[in-house]
Amino acid sequence: MRKIAIVGPESSGKTTLAQALAAHYGAPWVPDPSRTWLEQHGPTYTEADLVRIARYHVELEQEALRVARGARFLFIDTDLLNYRIWSQVKYGRVDPEIDRIVREVHYDLRLLCRPDIPWEPDPLRENPQDRERLFMIWSGELRTCGHPFVTLQGDHGARMDAAVDSINGR
Repeated sequence: MRKIAIVGPESSGKTTLAQALAAHYGAPWVPDPSRTWLEQHGPTYTEADLVRIARYHVELEQEALRVARGARFLFIDTDLLNYRIWSQVKYGRVDPEIDRIVREVHYDLRLLCRPDIPWEPDPLRENPQDRERLFMIWSGELRTCGHPFVTLQGDHGARMDAAVDSINGR
């Protein structure tokens, strides 16, 4: 099974794309674990909560892998690198456990969504004016780590076409 993470700044179309790709391939997908966690525990969080959310993310992925045995793909709405970037931006540092988790969990491909679509207000989102800077951080982190990724941009149709082409190796 290939694990494909859809990543990028807030309100860049990750969830829409993850759902569309899962439907296109008849594959399972994992909703954004941080959103799920914040909806359950409230929108206020601490630095220590980011470690808890990262652990929760790992649990959700492992469960999805168990349930989805035999599927060709598993699509994940953001990856664990999200918590490293989030922590660095919000707190200026990264807990060593988050770094360890990021190093240990493998993804076959990341689809990096450029924030060139309109911002959608949401009480759990924090950075409406900072999306391009965050996109550059994402891009830099992926390059520094040597992770395979493809940048997606444009409207939903253009993103979907480019994603399918990348997944199919075109």
